[in-house]
Amino acid sequence: MPFKVLLVDDEPLARQGLRMLLSEDPDVGAIEDAKDGQEAVVCIQRSSPDLVFLDVQMPEMDGFSVVREVGAERMPAVVFVTAYDEYALQAFEINAIDYLLKPVTAKRFAEAMRRAKLRLYSHPVADTNRQILSLLETMASPRRHISRLAVRSAGKTVFVDADDVDWIKAAENYVELHTGTKTHLLHVTLNTLEKSLDPDIFLRIHRSIIVNVRRIKELQPAFNGEYVLILESGAELQSGRVYNDRVKALLANPF
Repeated sequence: MPFKVLLVDDEPLARQGLRMLLSEDPDVGAIEDAKDGQEAVVCIQRSSPDLVFLDVQMPEMDGFSVVREVGAERMPAVVFVTAYDEYALQAFEINAIDYLLKPVTAKRFAEAMRRAKLRLYSHPVADTNRQILSLLETMASPRRHISRLAVRSAGKTVFVDADDVDWIKAAENYVELHTGTKTHLLHVTLNTLEKSLDPDIFLRIHRSIIVNVRRIKELQPAFNGEYVLILESGAELQSGRVYNDRVKALLANPF
């Protein structure tokens, strides 16, 4: 059954571009437009669209205000459309919320639609609502370090407490979160994630590795002033030469 889509953007050309892309998708039925946040709230409450493409930056009532007005728990599936900076994109990625960066490309749009359909057909409404609430919380408190990470896996979202992460490894545009015997794959770069982690807990010891210092059981010297870090889980991590001073600081007591 075709699903209903609502396009929310104060720029007519932006709505027109998305409409053209949507018109090529056989799964899309009715497409409705809203030119501002207030109109979007009315459309969502009246028409109950299945999917909303929601511009973040609009005058008077922005996209986040629309979500707050409707209520995150009552929002349909949403793909945010934004021209935001790196921090905002980082917030979307960490909370596993789909976004399109302006100007929207056909390739990136197709990926967003693929993910949206997966959510629509599998109906993980509760997960989506928690993701939106987490995003709003992150955006409202930009200086606070993240306390949990939302990881997509097999059509569902798994929430991982940051404190439960033993160590993190870069994997191109993803990172591997190692928690005990489990490994989770998160779509964010290591550099981006590092900026949101508490530096008193997470330490970069290699260009591709961040470790939870509370999980370090033992430090052993290696070659060229480098170290082997042995974690409580038994994992052994090799530090990088550039990061030697950071690791060495762990050897000093604070008195």
